[in-house]
Amino acid sequence: MSDILVVTWDGGGAVAPALGVATELRARGHRVHVLGHPSMCHLIESHGLIAHPYREARPWQPHTRRGAGRAGLAYLATCLDRGIGRDVTAVLRDHRCHVAVVDCMLLGALAAVRRAGVPHVSLVHTLYRYMRQELATGPFGAAAALTGLRPLRLWDRADRVVVTTAPSLEPPAALPANTRVVGPIVPAAAPARSPGRVLVSLSSLYYPGQVEALQAIMDAVEGLPVPVVVTTGGAVRPDEIRAPAAVEVRGHVPHARLMPEMSLLVGHGGHGTSMQALAHDLPLVILPAFDRSDQPLVGEALQRAGAARVVPRDAGPATIRAAIDALLSPGPHRAAAARLGAEIRAAPGAAAAADEVENLL
Repeated sequence: MSDILVVTWDGGGAVAPALGVATELRARGHRVHVLGHPSMCHLIESHGLIAHPYREARPWQPHTRRGAGRAGLAYLATCLDRGIGRDVTAVLRDHRCHVAVVDCMLLGALAAVRRAGVPHVSLVHTLYRYMRQELATGPFGAAAALTGLRPLRLWDRADRVVVTTAPSLEPPAALPANTRVVGPIVPAAAPARSPGRVLVSLSSLYYPGQVEALQAIMDAVEGLPVPVVVTTGGAVRPDEIRAPAAVEVRGHVPHARLMPEMSLLVGHGGHGTSMQALAHDLPLVILPAFDRSDQPLVGEALQRAGAARVVPRDAGPATIRAAIDALLSPGPHRAAAARLGAEIRAAPGAAAAADEVENLL
């Protein structure tokens, strides 16, 4: 048995891959410590893992409502937070962990494990080409460099970079030598059974314009001849939207409970939600929430693969309805989603990620 540290944050799609790897390592007999925001401790412990709440990290509330500028600054502050690095150092000191798995966005944590000389994996929960070609070279990378945290340098100096996306979406020729693409880490899935049912689910984190986007979707599905289920997560209250009488509106419901009975997802292009939908062979209508996030690139990649249609987040009901009608109909998009679904279900995911961690012990 080895002590392994997993460092994550309450950042929507970042959580499931981190806990998926941690749970697999625990099943192999390792003692797994998970360091994250205090709001995550109950979830971490429910997986049988050892929870360590951040003590010196900046406060982070994923459902706090901020304008676009303030929301971007809050994300940046969390990713560059050297307080997280100090928390990492404390756990490594107190528990003598043999290897660490660190969320790729947490640059302060990556710098701390490198200073400590602990072998480590940088865990990527989206398309790595977005991280390298857009995030690291844009305003995020420039701001990080001003603090001495250079993203490309930290990722390239990690012992391993484990990327949890579908291999066909990540061209291997563009990847550094320390990178392994293991496939999405999603709950076990099978092709969905529904002949016609729509799931609407935007981000579990609040973003400006989210209520308006949900309302536009509600107006778009008025009169749709198939059942519609909407989950608002923790970011929006169900009573904040006016839904048609035939639409079922719920708060937070795990996607694994709903997707087996769906035939289409209307979402925001979050990588984790999109991969989970595809694992059930569901095509997607995508309204990217943030222009500078990975969501536009995820939508573009899935649209190019034939499994999705992207519409602007401020699209009107008529545009959204046209996309929904098109993807509810038979067509090549269903075969494209099924091809990606078969690839995701066959990928080793958490098992391969755990193998990479154990190779560093």
